[in-house]
Amino acid sequence: MAKSLEVEHPKKAFGWAAKDTSGHLSPFQFSRRATGEKDVTFKILYCGICHSDLHMAKNEWGMSTYPLVPGHEIVGVVTEVGSKVQKFRVGDKVGVGCMVGACHSCDSCANELENYCPDMILTYGVKYFDGTITQGGYSDIMVADEHYVVRIPDNLPLDSGAPLLCAGITVYSPLRYYGLDKPGMHVGVVGLGGLGHVAVKFAKAMGVKVTVISTSVNKKKEALEHLGADSFLVSKDQDEMQAAQGTMDGIIDTVSAMHPLLPLIGLLKSQGKLVMVGAPEKPLELPVFPLLMGRKLVGGSCIGSMKETQEMIDFAAKHNITADIEVIPIDYVNTAMERLAKADVRYRFVIDIANTLKSSS
Repeated sequence: MAKSLEVEHPKKAFGWAAKDTSGHLSPFQFSRRATGEKDVTFKILYCGICHSDLHMAKNEWGMSTYPLVPGHEIVGVVTEVGSKVQKFRVGDKVGVGCMVGACHSCDSCANELENYCPDMILTYGVKYFDGTITQGGYSDIMVADEHYVVRIPDNLPLDSGAPLLCAGITVYSPLRYYGLDKPGMHVGVVGLGGLGHVAVKFAKAMGVKVTVISTSVNKKKEALEHLGADSFLVSKDQDEMQAAQGTMDGIIDTVSAMHPLLPLIGLLKSQGKLVMVGAPEKPLELPVFPLLMGRKLVGGSCIGSMKETQEMIDFAAKHNITADIEVIPIDYVNTAMERLAKADVRYRFVIDIANTLKSSS
């Protein structure tokens, strides 16, 4: 009986937050809700730094609420579960990705696609059901409904597995949904950053031939030798691009900067699919004629459902897929954000929360 009384109190939490549009992060005390009957509470061990953390910290998307604790690539160990939780026990390794809630009554939710629910609740910076603002993983503890918690298999390292909860699912979902996962297919990956390097690993594990398409010839050796891509195209080299015309079944485009789509559409076979997962700030130009002439598709994809996210994590564990990371202490986070803005990271920063958050306070 004492336990149920005990969990009614909100939990003290400590993290790092942006306080204004400068995006500068500093120590911040706040509270998490008490563990509800369907909630899982866990001690955060690691949290990846995603490019959207940078956008949100600076309110570049115009939707941020301050103070804002970023972070949606969160992994740790369960410390408490609610009375109706069925999937998790204390001591389990778990993760939370980009969302922590949805309406559970719309068509998307009915089809287990919570990520496309119009009322999807993001892991940080938006209003939760109880009226509080959600706060992310640059903090010591997390409380989430068990539906939005992912089980991390024992053989998947927590630090390099954390970025899969955003970067991993963002590329895994379109590979599966658009049918670009059949052995022997030829898939292009545009951009070799946080998303692109994981896309290469997942596609290769699915048995697909992978070509990396990049503006930078400097990434060729990395793509072929380290990540195991089959070939490499410099998108600025017209001869190379011309020689590869009409050879790809699909392309996963991870680039968030402005870039022309026409050359990419040209690389597709008839009925090929160009799938956008990067989010350029301004509209891109879409030439229609080449789509008509080859019955080609341009599509999009946004993270993935909870079912898909668990499937992705299990697939990653089975095939030893992890992100390439640089582990940092929490007090390096502002420098890391500056480096991220310049794309100076291979390929994902991960904050060692468990070992460095306390020392910084």
